[in-house]
Amino acid sequence: MRERMDEGISALIRKLQRDQMGNGSWQYRFTESGMMTDANMLILIRTLELDKPDIVGRLTDRILNRQLADGSWNVYPDETDGNLSATVECYFGLLHAGVHPDEPYMLRAKNAIVRRGGIRRVDSLITKFMLAIIGQIKWTRFFPVPLALIMLPPSSPINFFQFSGYARVHMAPMLLLADSQRTFQVPEIPVIQEFQPSMIDSSLDDSLWDPYFRSGMLEQLKQWAEIWKSAPAAFKERAVRTAERYMLDRIESDGTLYSYASSTMLMIYALQAIGYERSHPVIQQALQGLNAFLRPDSGGLHLQTTTSTVWDTALISHALSQAGVSPLHSSIQNAGRYLLSRQHAKLGDWQLQVQDPEPGGWGFSDINTINPDVDDTTAALRAIEPLRSSSWQAAEAAERGLQWLLSMQNDDGGWAAFERNNNHPLMKWIPLEGAEAAATDPSSADLTGRTLEYLGRTVGLTGKHPFVRRAVSYLYRTQRQDGSWYGRWGVCYIYGTWAALTGLSAVREPLDHPQIRKGREWLLSIQRPDGGFGESCGSDRIMRYSPLHYSTLVQTAWALDALVSVFDSAHEAADRAANFLLSHLLTDGIITAYPTGAGLPGHIYSRYESYPLVWPLLALSHYRNKFSSES
Repeated sequence: MRERMDEGISALIRKLQRDQMGNGSWQYRFTESGMMTDANMLILIRTLELDKPDIVGRLTDRILNRQLADGSWNVYPDETDGNLSATVECYFGLLHAGVHPDEPYMLRAKNAIVRRGGIRRVDSLITKFMLAIIGQIKWTRFFPVPLALIMLPPSSPINFFQFSGYARVHMAPMLLLADSQRTFQVPEIPVIQEFQPSMIDSSLDDSLWDPYFRSGMLEQLKQWAEIWKSAPAAFKERAVRTAERYMLDRIESDGTLYSYASSTMLMIYALQAIGYERSHPVIQQALQGLNAFLRPDSGGLHLQTTTSTVWDTALISHALSQAGVSPLHSSIQNAGRYLLSRQHAKLGDWQLQVQDPEPGGWGFSDINTINPDVDDTTAALRAIEPLRSSSWQAAEAAERGLQWLLSMQNDDGGWAAFERNNNHPLMKWIPLEGAEAAATDPSSADLTGRTLEYLGRTVGLTGKHPFVRRAVSYLYRTQRQDGSWYGRWGVCYIYGTWAALTGLSAVREPLDHPQIRKGREWLLSIQRPDGGFGESCGSDRIMRYSPLHYSTLVQTAWALDALVSVFDSAHEAADRAANFLLSHLLTDGIITAYPTGAGLPGHIYSRYESYPLVWPLLALSHYRNKFSSES
């Protein structure tokens, strides 16, 4: 076992060091398991009349290569009966790519949409906006949120900044588009009558909103919608310019809005709706930024929703350190210099609920400068730790990063992703699929556990510190009845349980604590006969653990790392999990390709190309470091 483990760890180290870029970063692919960005990019290219035949052809290839036998598309491999929103996106994306509607695969896709009830049944707000933009549904009433929302003061019971930062950068262009009701319909693509319900004017209307308006929960929003209709032109113009300014102030150096492909595409449409020409530098720079997100995938081309460069670099550098690579090795030194250059130095929207805010966090993508997040910050802090003793820059950066991290703790004791105390209860009442997940940024077990793991393992803090104790209490309070924890940003209960258990053990919570034992027993109960672990993205929809019928490399690594953290000596279950990893390292197939990153429950899941490398390396290194003599 020890010999196999040494060989496996060495092979992973060699692979990762070979893949490091000249600037010290790692630039692995970050691919969405669905087709949303690809389909929308095809539509954008056609509606803007761009000459991109190679990009169109290769985006089309990826979409066609992933069509299911019944004509539909899904957003994760084991999703049953396909996914209506994804199928609608792909169908119209292909039409805009110039594919003839009578092609057999297009007829199968059309039948799949009709069988599932047509566009009336679409539950994704982004998909509905795409349909309205291209003239397939009417703007009227399906999104009855007035542009005036952006003008509501902070004292209002509901206002723009109560939505999460992720929601806001999409809502600003959405509000402008819905207000202008501008369409970008291609004349050659008519309204598809077979997709329309019998009464199109009431198909995607505000009927879902009516009970909420009548009950008074969103009464003020309805009042503002009515006032907006008769508002003076000057007030309306001011709202338009406020939304415009909100977007322009959040454009990154590569031209993208907040470094997201989806918000950038909406921004391009919105700016045209308020008078920007297609040749405007802002639109042209945004298109260049989108082009930089394109990467080969699945026999075609994929538009990444963003890049994961900072995240991958931080995780990999830390894993190499844990595997025994010297702090003086060039791979650690170069990664550290890259990460130090990406620490944020200016304020962003995260400052809104922070007393005396000071920048110091890290973001997810290579060019992110204003939208730091807790997970990337703790990952970067782990990675630069080996440099602290030899570099004053690293020591100073670590101090600023730690202070930023502590300033972001929520009042409930946990940590969220991007902003502090952004979990307004009214947001949960918005009758849109996935609204709570997209519109709020609450504390989560995975982020809180990962933060505690950093504070305990790297900084040396324990539950004796009051803010650590509050975070520990948050985790104990949010544990599920079966012993698991839900993870918001990974799939899903394995991810959350791994983060919680490693965090609790790092701050020296007793391993015989009843809730730690319960979490450990839950993990043991779901281990598969082959020693591995596997969980479906479907857990996100039913909100309980849903097993896969096979193990995945990434989820097995998370489970192994959790087991290592909660046992004082080598355990048979950990041995079996380690054996599974060692038997499948550096292999291809579904066990490495299954998406284990979560973006929006039921809609967006991602595959990190780095994950089958970095997480097994970290878990096996922790196993070897703790149980080397026994193994």
